[in-house]
This record gives sequence, C-alpha cells and structure tokens, in this order.
Amino acid sequence: MPGTLDPHVEQIQGVEPRTPTGCEECLRLGSPWVHLRLCLTCGHVGCCDSSPLRHARAHAGETDHPIVASYEPGEDWRWCFVDEQFV
Repeated sequence: MPGTLDPHVEQIQGVEPRTPTGCEECLRLGSPWVHLRLCLTCGHVGCCDSSPLRHARAHAGETDHPIVASYEPGEDWRWCFVDEQFV
C-alpha cells in the first residue's frame, strides 16, 4: 500500500481549509491557479505544481509541512513533498 512506510503521515492533522474558495496567495495576488492542494498539517490551501506560482509546494518548503491532499472535487489522494510519493 502506498505511503504505509512514510514517516511524515504522523504529521497529518484534522484540518479545516483556511480559504475554502481558492489558493490563499493567488487570491491575494489576483493570480490564476489550475488545481488546489490542502496542507494536512495546518489547512493552508495552495495551488498545484501545474499552476504558475506553485504555492502548495512553496508552503511545504517554507513550513516543513510535508503532506497535502487534493482539494479538487472527486479526488481523494495525498502527496508527500519530502518523499515525492503518494501516501
């Protein structure tokens, strides 16, 4: 099973999205995004790596919050930025 050995899953918290309508930074900047990712440590909503500014990855790097979940309707997966794998 993917991610069962990933030590970062211990950092997953029960979070509520801080900005349920879009990427926090893109909303502030007026920038577009492609897809959204939810930080499972703090609830930050950021844009994906296909988006121009890649805020979800930047947030992970700045905060050491390793795991995001897709914040797209109908998607149910999590990604660890540290180990670059699904968990």
